[in-house]
Amino acid sequence: MKKGYVCSFCGARFVKWQGQCSRCGRWGTLEEIKDLSKKDDLNSHQVEIAPISLKEISKDNIKFLSSGSSIFDHFLGRGMVAGSVILLAGEPGVGKSTFLMQLLSGFIKSGLNGLYVSGEESLYQLKLRADRLGICDDKFKLLCTQNLSPIISIIREKNSPDFIVIDSIQTIKSPEASGIMGGVSQIKEVTSRLYEEAKKKDIVVLIVSHITKDGQIAGPKLLEHMVDVVLYMEGDKLSSYRVLKITKNRFGPSNNILVLEMETGGLKIVKDPSTFFLTSRDSTSSGSSLVMAMEGKRPLVIEIQALVTKGFGQNPRRTALGIDLNRLYLLIAILEKRLALRFYEMDVYVKISAGIKISDPAMDLGICSALISSYFDIPVPDRSVFWGEVDLNGFIRPSFGEDKRLLQANNLNFSKIICPRSKYVDEYPKEKIHSLSNIKELTSLQFCKK
Repeated sequence: MKKGYVCSFCGARFVKWQGQCSRCGRWGTLEEIKDLSKKDDLNSHQVEIAPISLKEISKDNIKFLSSGSSIFDHFLGRGMVAGSVILLAGEPGVGKSTFLMQLLSGFIKSGLNGLYVSGEESLYQLKLRADRLGICDDKFKLLCTQNLSPIISIIREKNSPDFIVIDSIQTIKSPEASGIMGGVSQIKEVTSRLYEEAKKKDIVVLIVSHITKDGQIAGPKLLEHMVDVVLYMEGDKLSSYRVLKITKNRFGPSNNILVLEMETGGLKIVKDPSTFFLTSRDSTSSGSSLVMAMEGKRPLVIEIQALVTKGFGQNPRRTALGIDLNRLYLLIAILEKRLALRFYEMDVYVKISAGIKISDPAMDLGICSALISSYFDIPVPDRSVFWGEVDLNGFIRPSFGEDKRLLQANNLNFSKIICPRSKYVDEYPKEKIHSLSNIKELTSLQFCKK
């Protein structure tokens, strides 16, 4: 029986213990593991397995389970596939447990059996949350344990649940694996056992995982490769809005999003989030612009807010909420170079309204318009929408989904559509479209004095 050590952060293996991981540079992350694997004698484990023709495989064997919500089923494709393992990750307090309780309740209402396994909370705490969400179904089963054995026993029963929630994978320990609870070896063993049982019994297993301070899923990267679907829940805990994203999906679309709103009775799905974030916008204030962003395949109109004010320190402040700070630095440098604006003596603050995070590069033009508007203290023309990626030379490049952005902007009846020049702009009224090829052409708009 060989012993070794593995880094709980990056998964690197070592023969001897050492204080610092030589791969990732972290201190105190090495955990002892026991390598029980032996070289298998292939001749002694011969199994007769014959290849199958592609035409002999029928898609009718795939069974889709309804969550009780047609919107959520469409979000995943056609619903959850029996025998699939789903990973849900998100920051603490973002609403993962609330969402899963509501999701499990919807499955039960559609005629399925469900089990909620918690390794973090007591039955009393789960009962309080269920009462707040209005869940009082007799078929809603709860189990509080940090041991994998009783969970596997329930799955192997004749009347096993159709849907099981594990909250969270870091709190479940297998007696067959070494290492501490939440360590690399434990997470691998627990996930592989649950994956194997889910495939055998055709049940859906939804695993909750923690997020590290770097914003990554805690545990080994192998965890994301083992599961069938990976979901991320994002949102500011001080805001009522949450965004659920699919980053991996073996049975459907892998770039869809679902917008949720936190209310007293739980999370509510926003049916049409296209303009949902604009309900309280003041179009007469400077430093505010609308951007047609793409989240997955869905165009969303979001508000970019910028505040450019005189700085009094030696180093001007730069703050970004909802966008990458390095991208803000880049855009400020472009505006200083190409439009000769004196941002080097200004404090700059930029945020996305509603506390959501967007990484679409086509937001560049909207961010620049909000910065210029605040710089000159002149509002952006009402009913205007922007998008386009700005490169280092100041050129505005088309982005993914130009046709969908234009269609949505036209359907929402924006009077000014400021976008890159592309083959799709000729299909829309010329009085609405302002296609730009360079950031300098922003000077022709009403809110820019230069």
